[in-house]
Amino acid sequence: MQKKRNLLADRAIYKIFMFFGVLLRHSGRFHAASLARFAGDVAYDVFKIRRGMVEGNLSAAFPQKSRAEISRIARQVYRNMAENVVEVLRLPLLRTPEDAARLVDVDARAFRAKTRELNRGAVLISAHFGNWELLGMAFGLLVSPLTVVVKRLKNREIDRQINLWRAMRGNRVVYKRQALREGLRTLRNGGVMSILADQSDPKGGFFMDFLGRRTSVFLGPAFLALKTGVPVFVGISRKIGNGRYRVEYEEIDYSDLGTGKADVEELARRYTRALEGYIRRYPEEWFWVHNRWKREASGHRHTA
Repeated sequence: MQKKRNLLADRAIYKIFMFFGVLLRHSGRFHAASLARFAGDVAYDVFKIRRGMVEGNLSAAFPQKSRAEISRIARQVYRNMAENVVEVLRLPLLRTPEDAARLVDVDARAFRAKTRELNRGAVLISAHFGNWELLGMAFGLLVSPLTVVVKRLKNREIDRQINLWRAMRGNRVVYKRQALREGLRTLRNGGVMSILADQSDPKGGFFMDFLGRRTSVFLGPAFLALKTGVPVFVGISRKIGNGRYRVEYEEIDYSDLGTGKADVEELARRYTRALEGYIRRYPEEWFWVHNRWKREASGHRHTA
């Protein structure tokens, strides 16, 4: 009976999700963005969804910032979170490279020089930063199709719909449990793997300092890159105003590394530090709502 109620609830949420998608795709971008900012303020001021955790995480990462600064950043985090939901619902409107170029600025010459021009694949590491869904769609349209590693959502109908949107312009979606096998195949065939590498590893095998606290880090992207010898790039999208985003990326050098466990861990440190650098420069753009430090080196696990 409980399972049936859960399925009915998930179905209802899916229908509401799709209904708002239709409304937002028929609204202008300015009105959609205004609605998102309002929704973000309601989530921050009224419902206070994980607000204590968000502000606590920000204070721990930026102890030099005043309480007023932390509150200002936290409010913008919630606004950005709402804007990301709106952009996901509007993804079907991106049909061509020209559509993507109107929203996203990306200079891909350095990326192409190390990948497509040499018929090589690459590992593109990003984070829950800026608008990561829009980044994937735009990068696929403007630069190179991606094989995107995703985590399955609890609501299976919403999960299936978002994956359809992710893949409708040439990208491919694989779940995390398939990432190793599909990653090796993709990279050896000259494809680009896109992985969000800012969440904690549930297995907790490798720990390092991240934004001032020790936490577990995924090693998968490092293993794939070292195993196949493809270049590693860290890339993010950040807001530049008027509803537009700019893609910033950098190559992570690992020419001094081998393929052993210590080398895999060192490469993971390098790209995690690169992600940390972006987060410290643009803290309001990161998804602080996620309980990133729920696993610590001591083995104690905090609940989300």
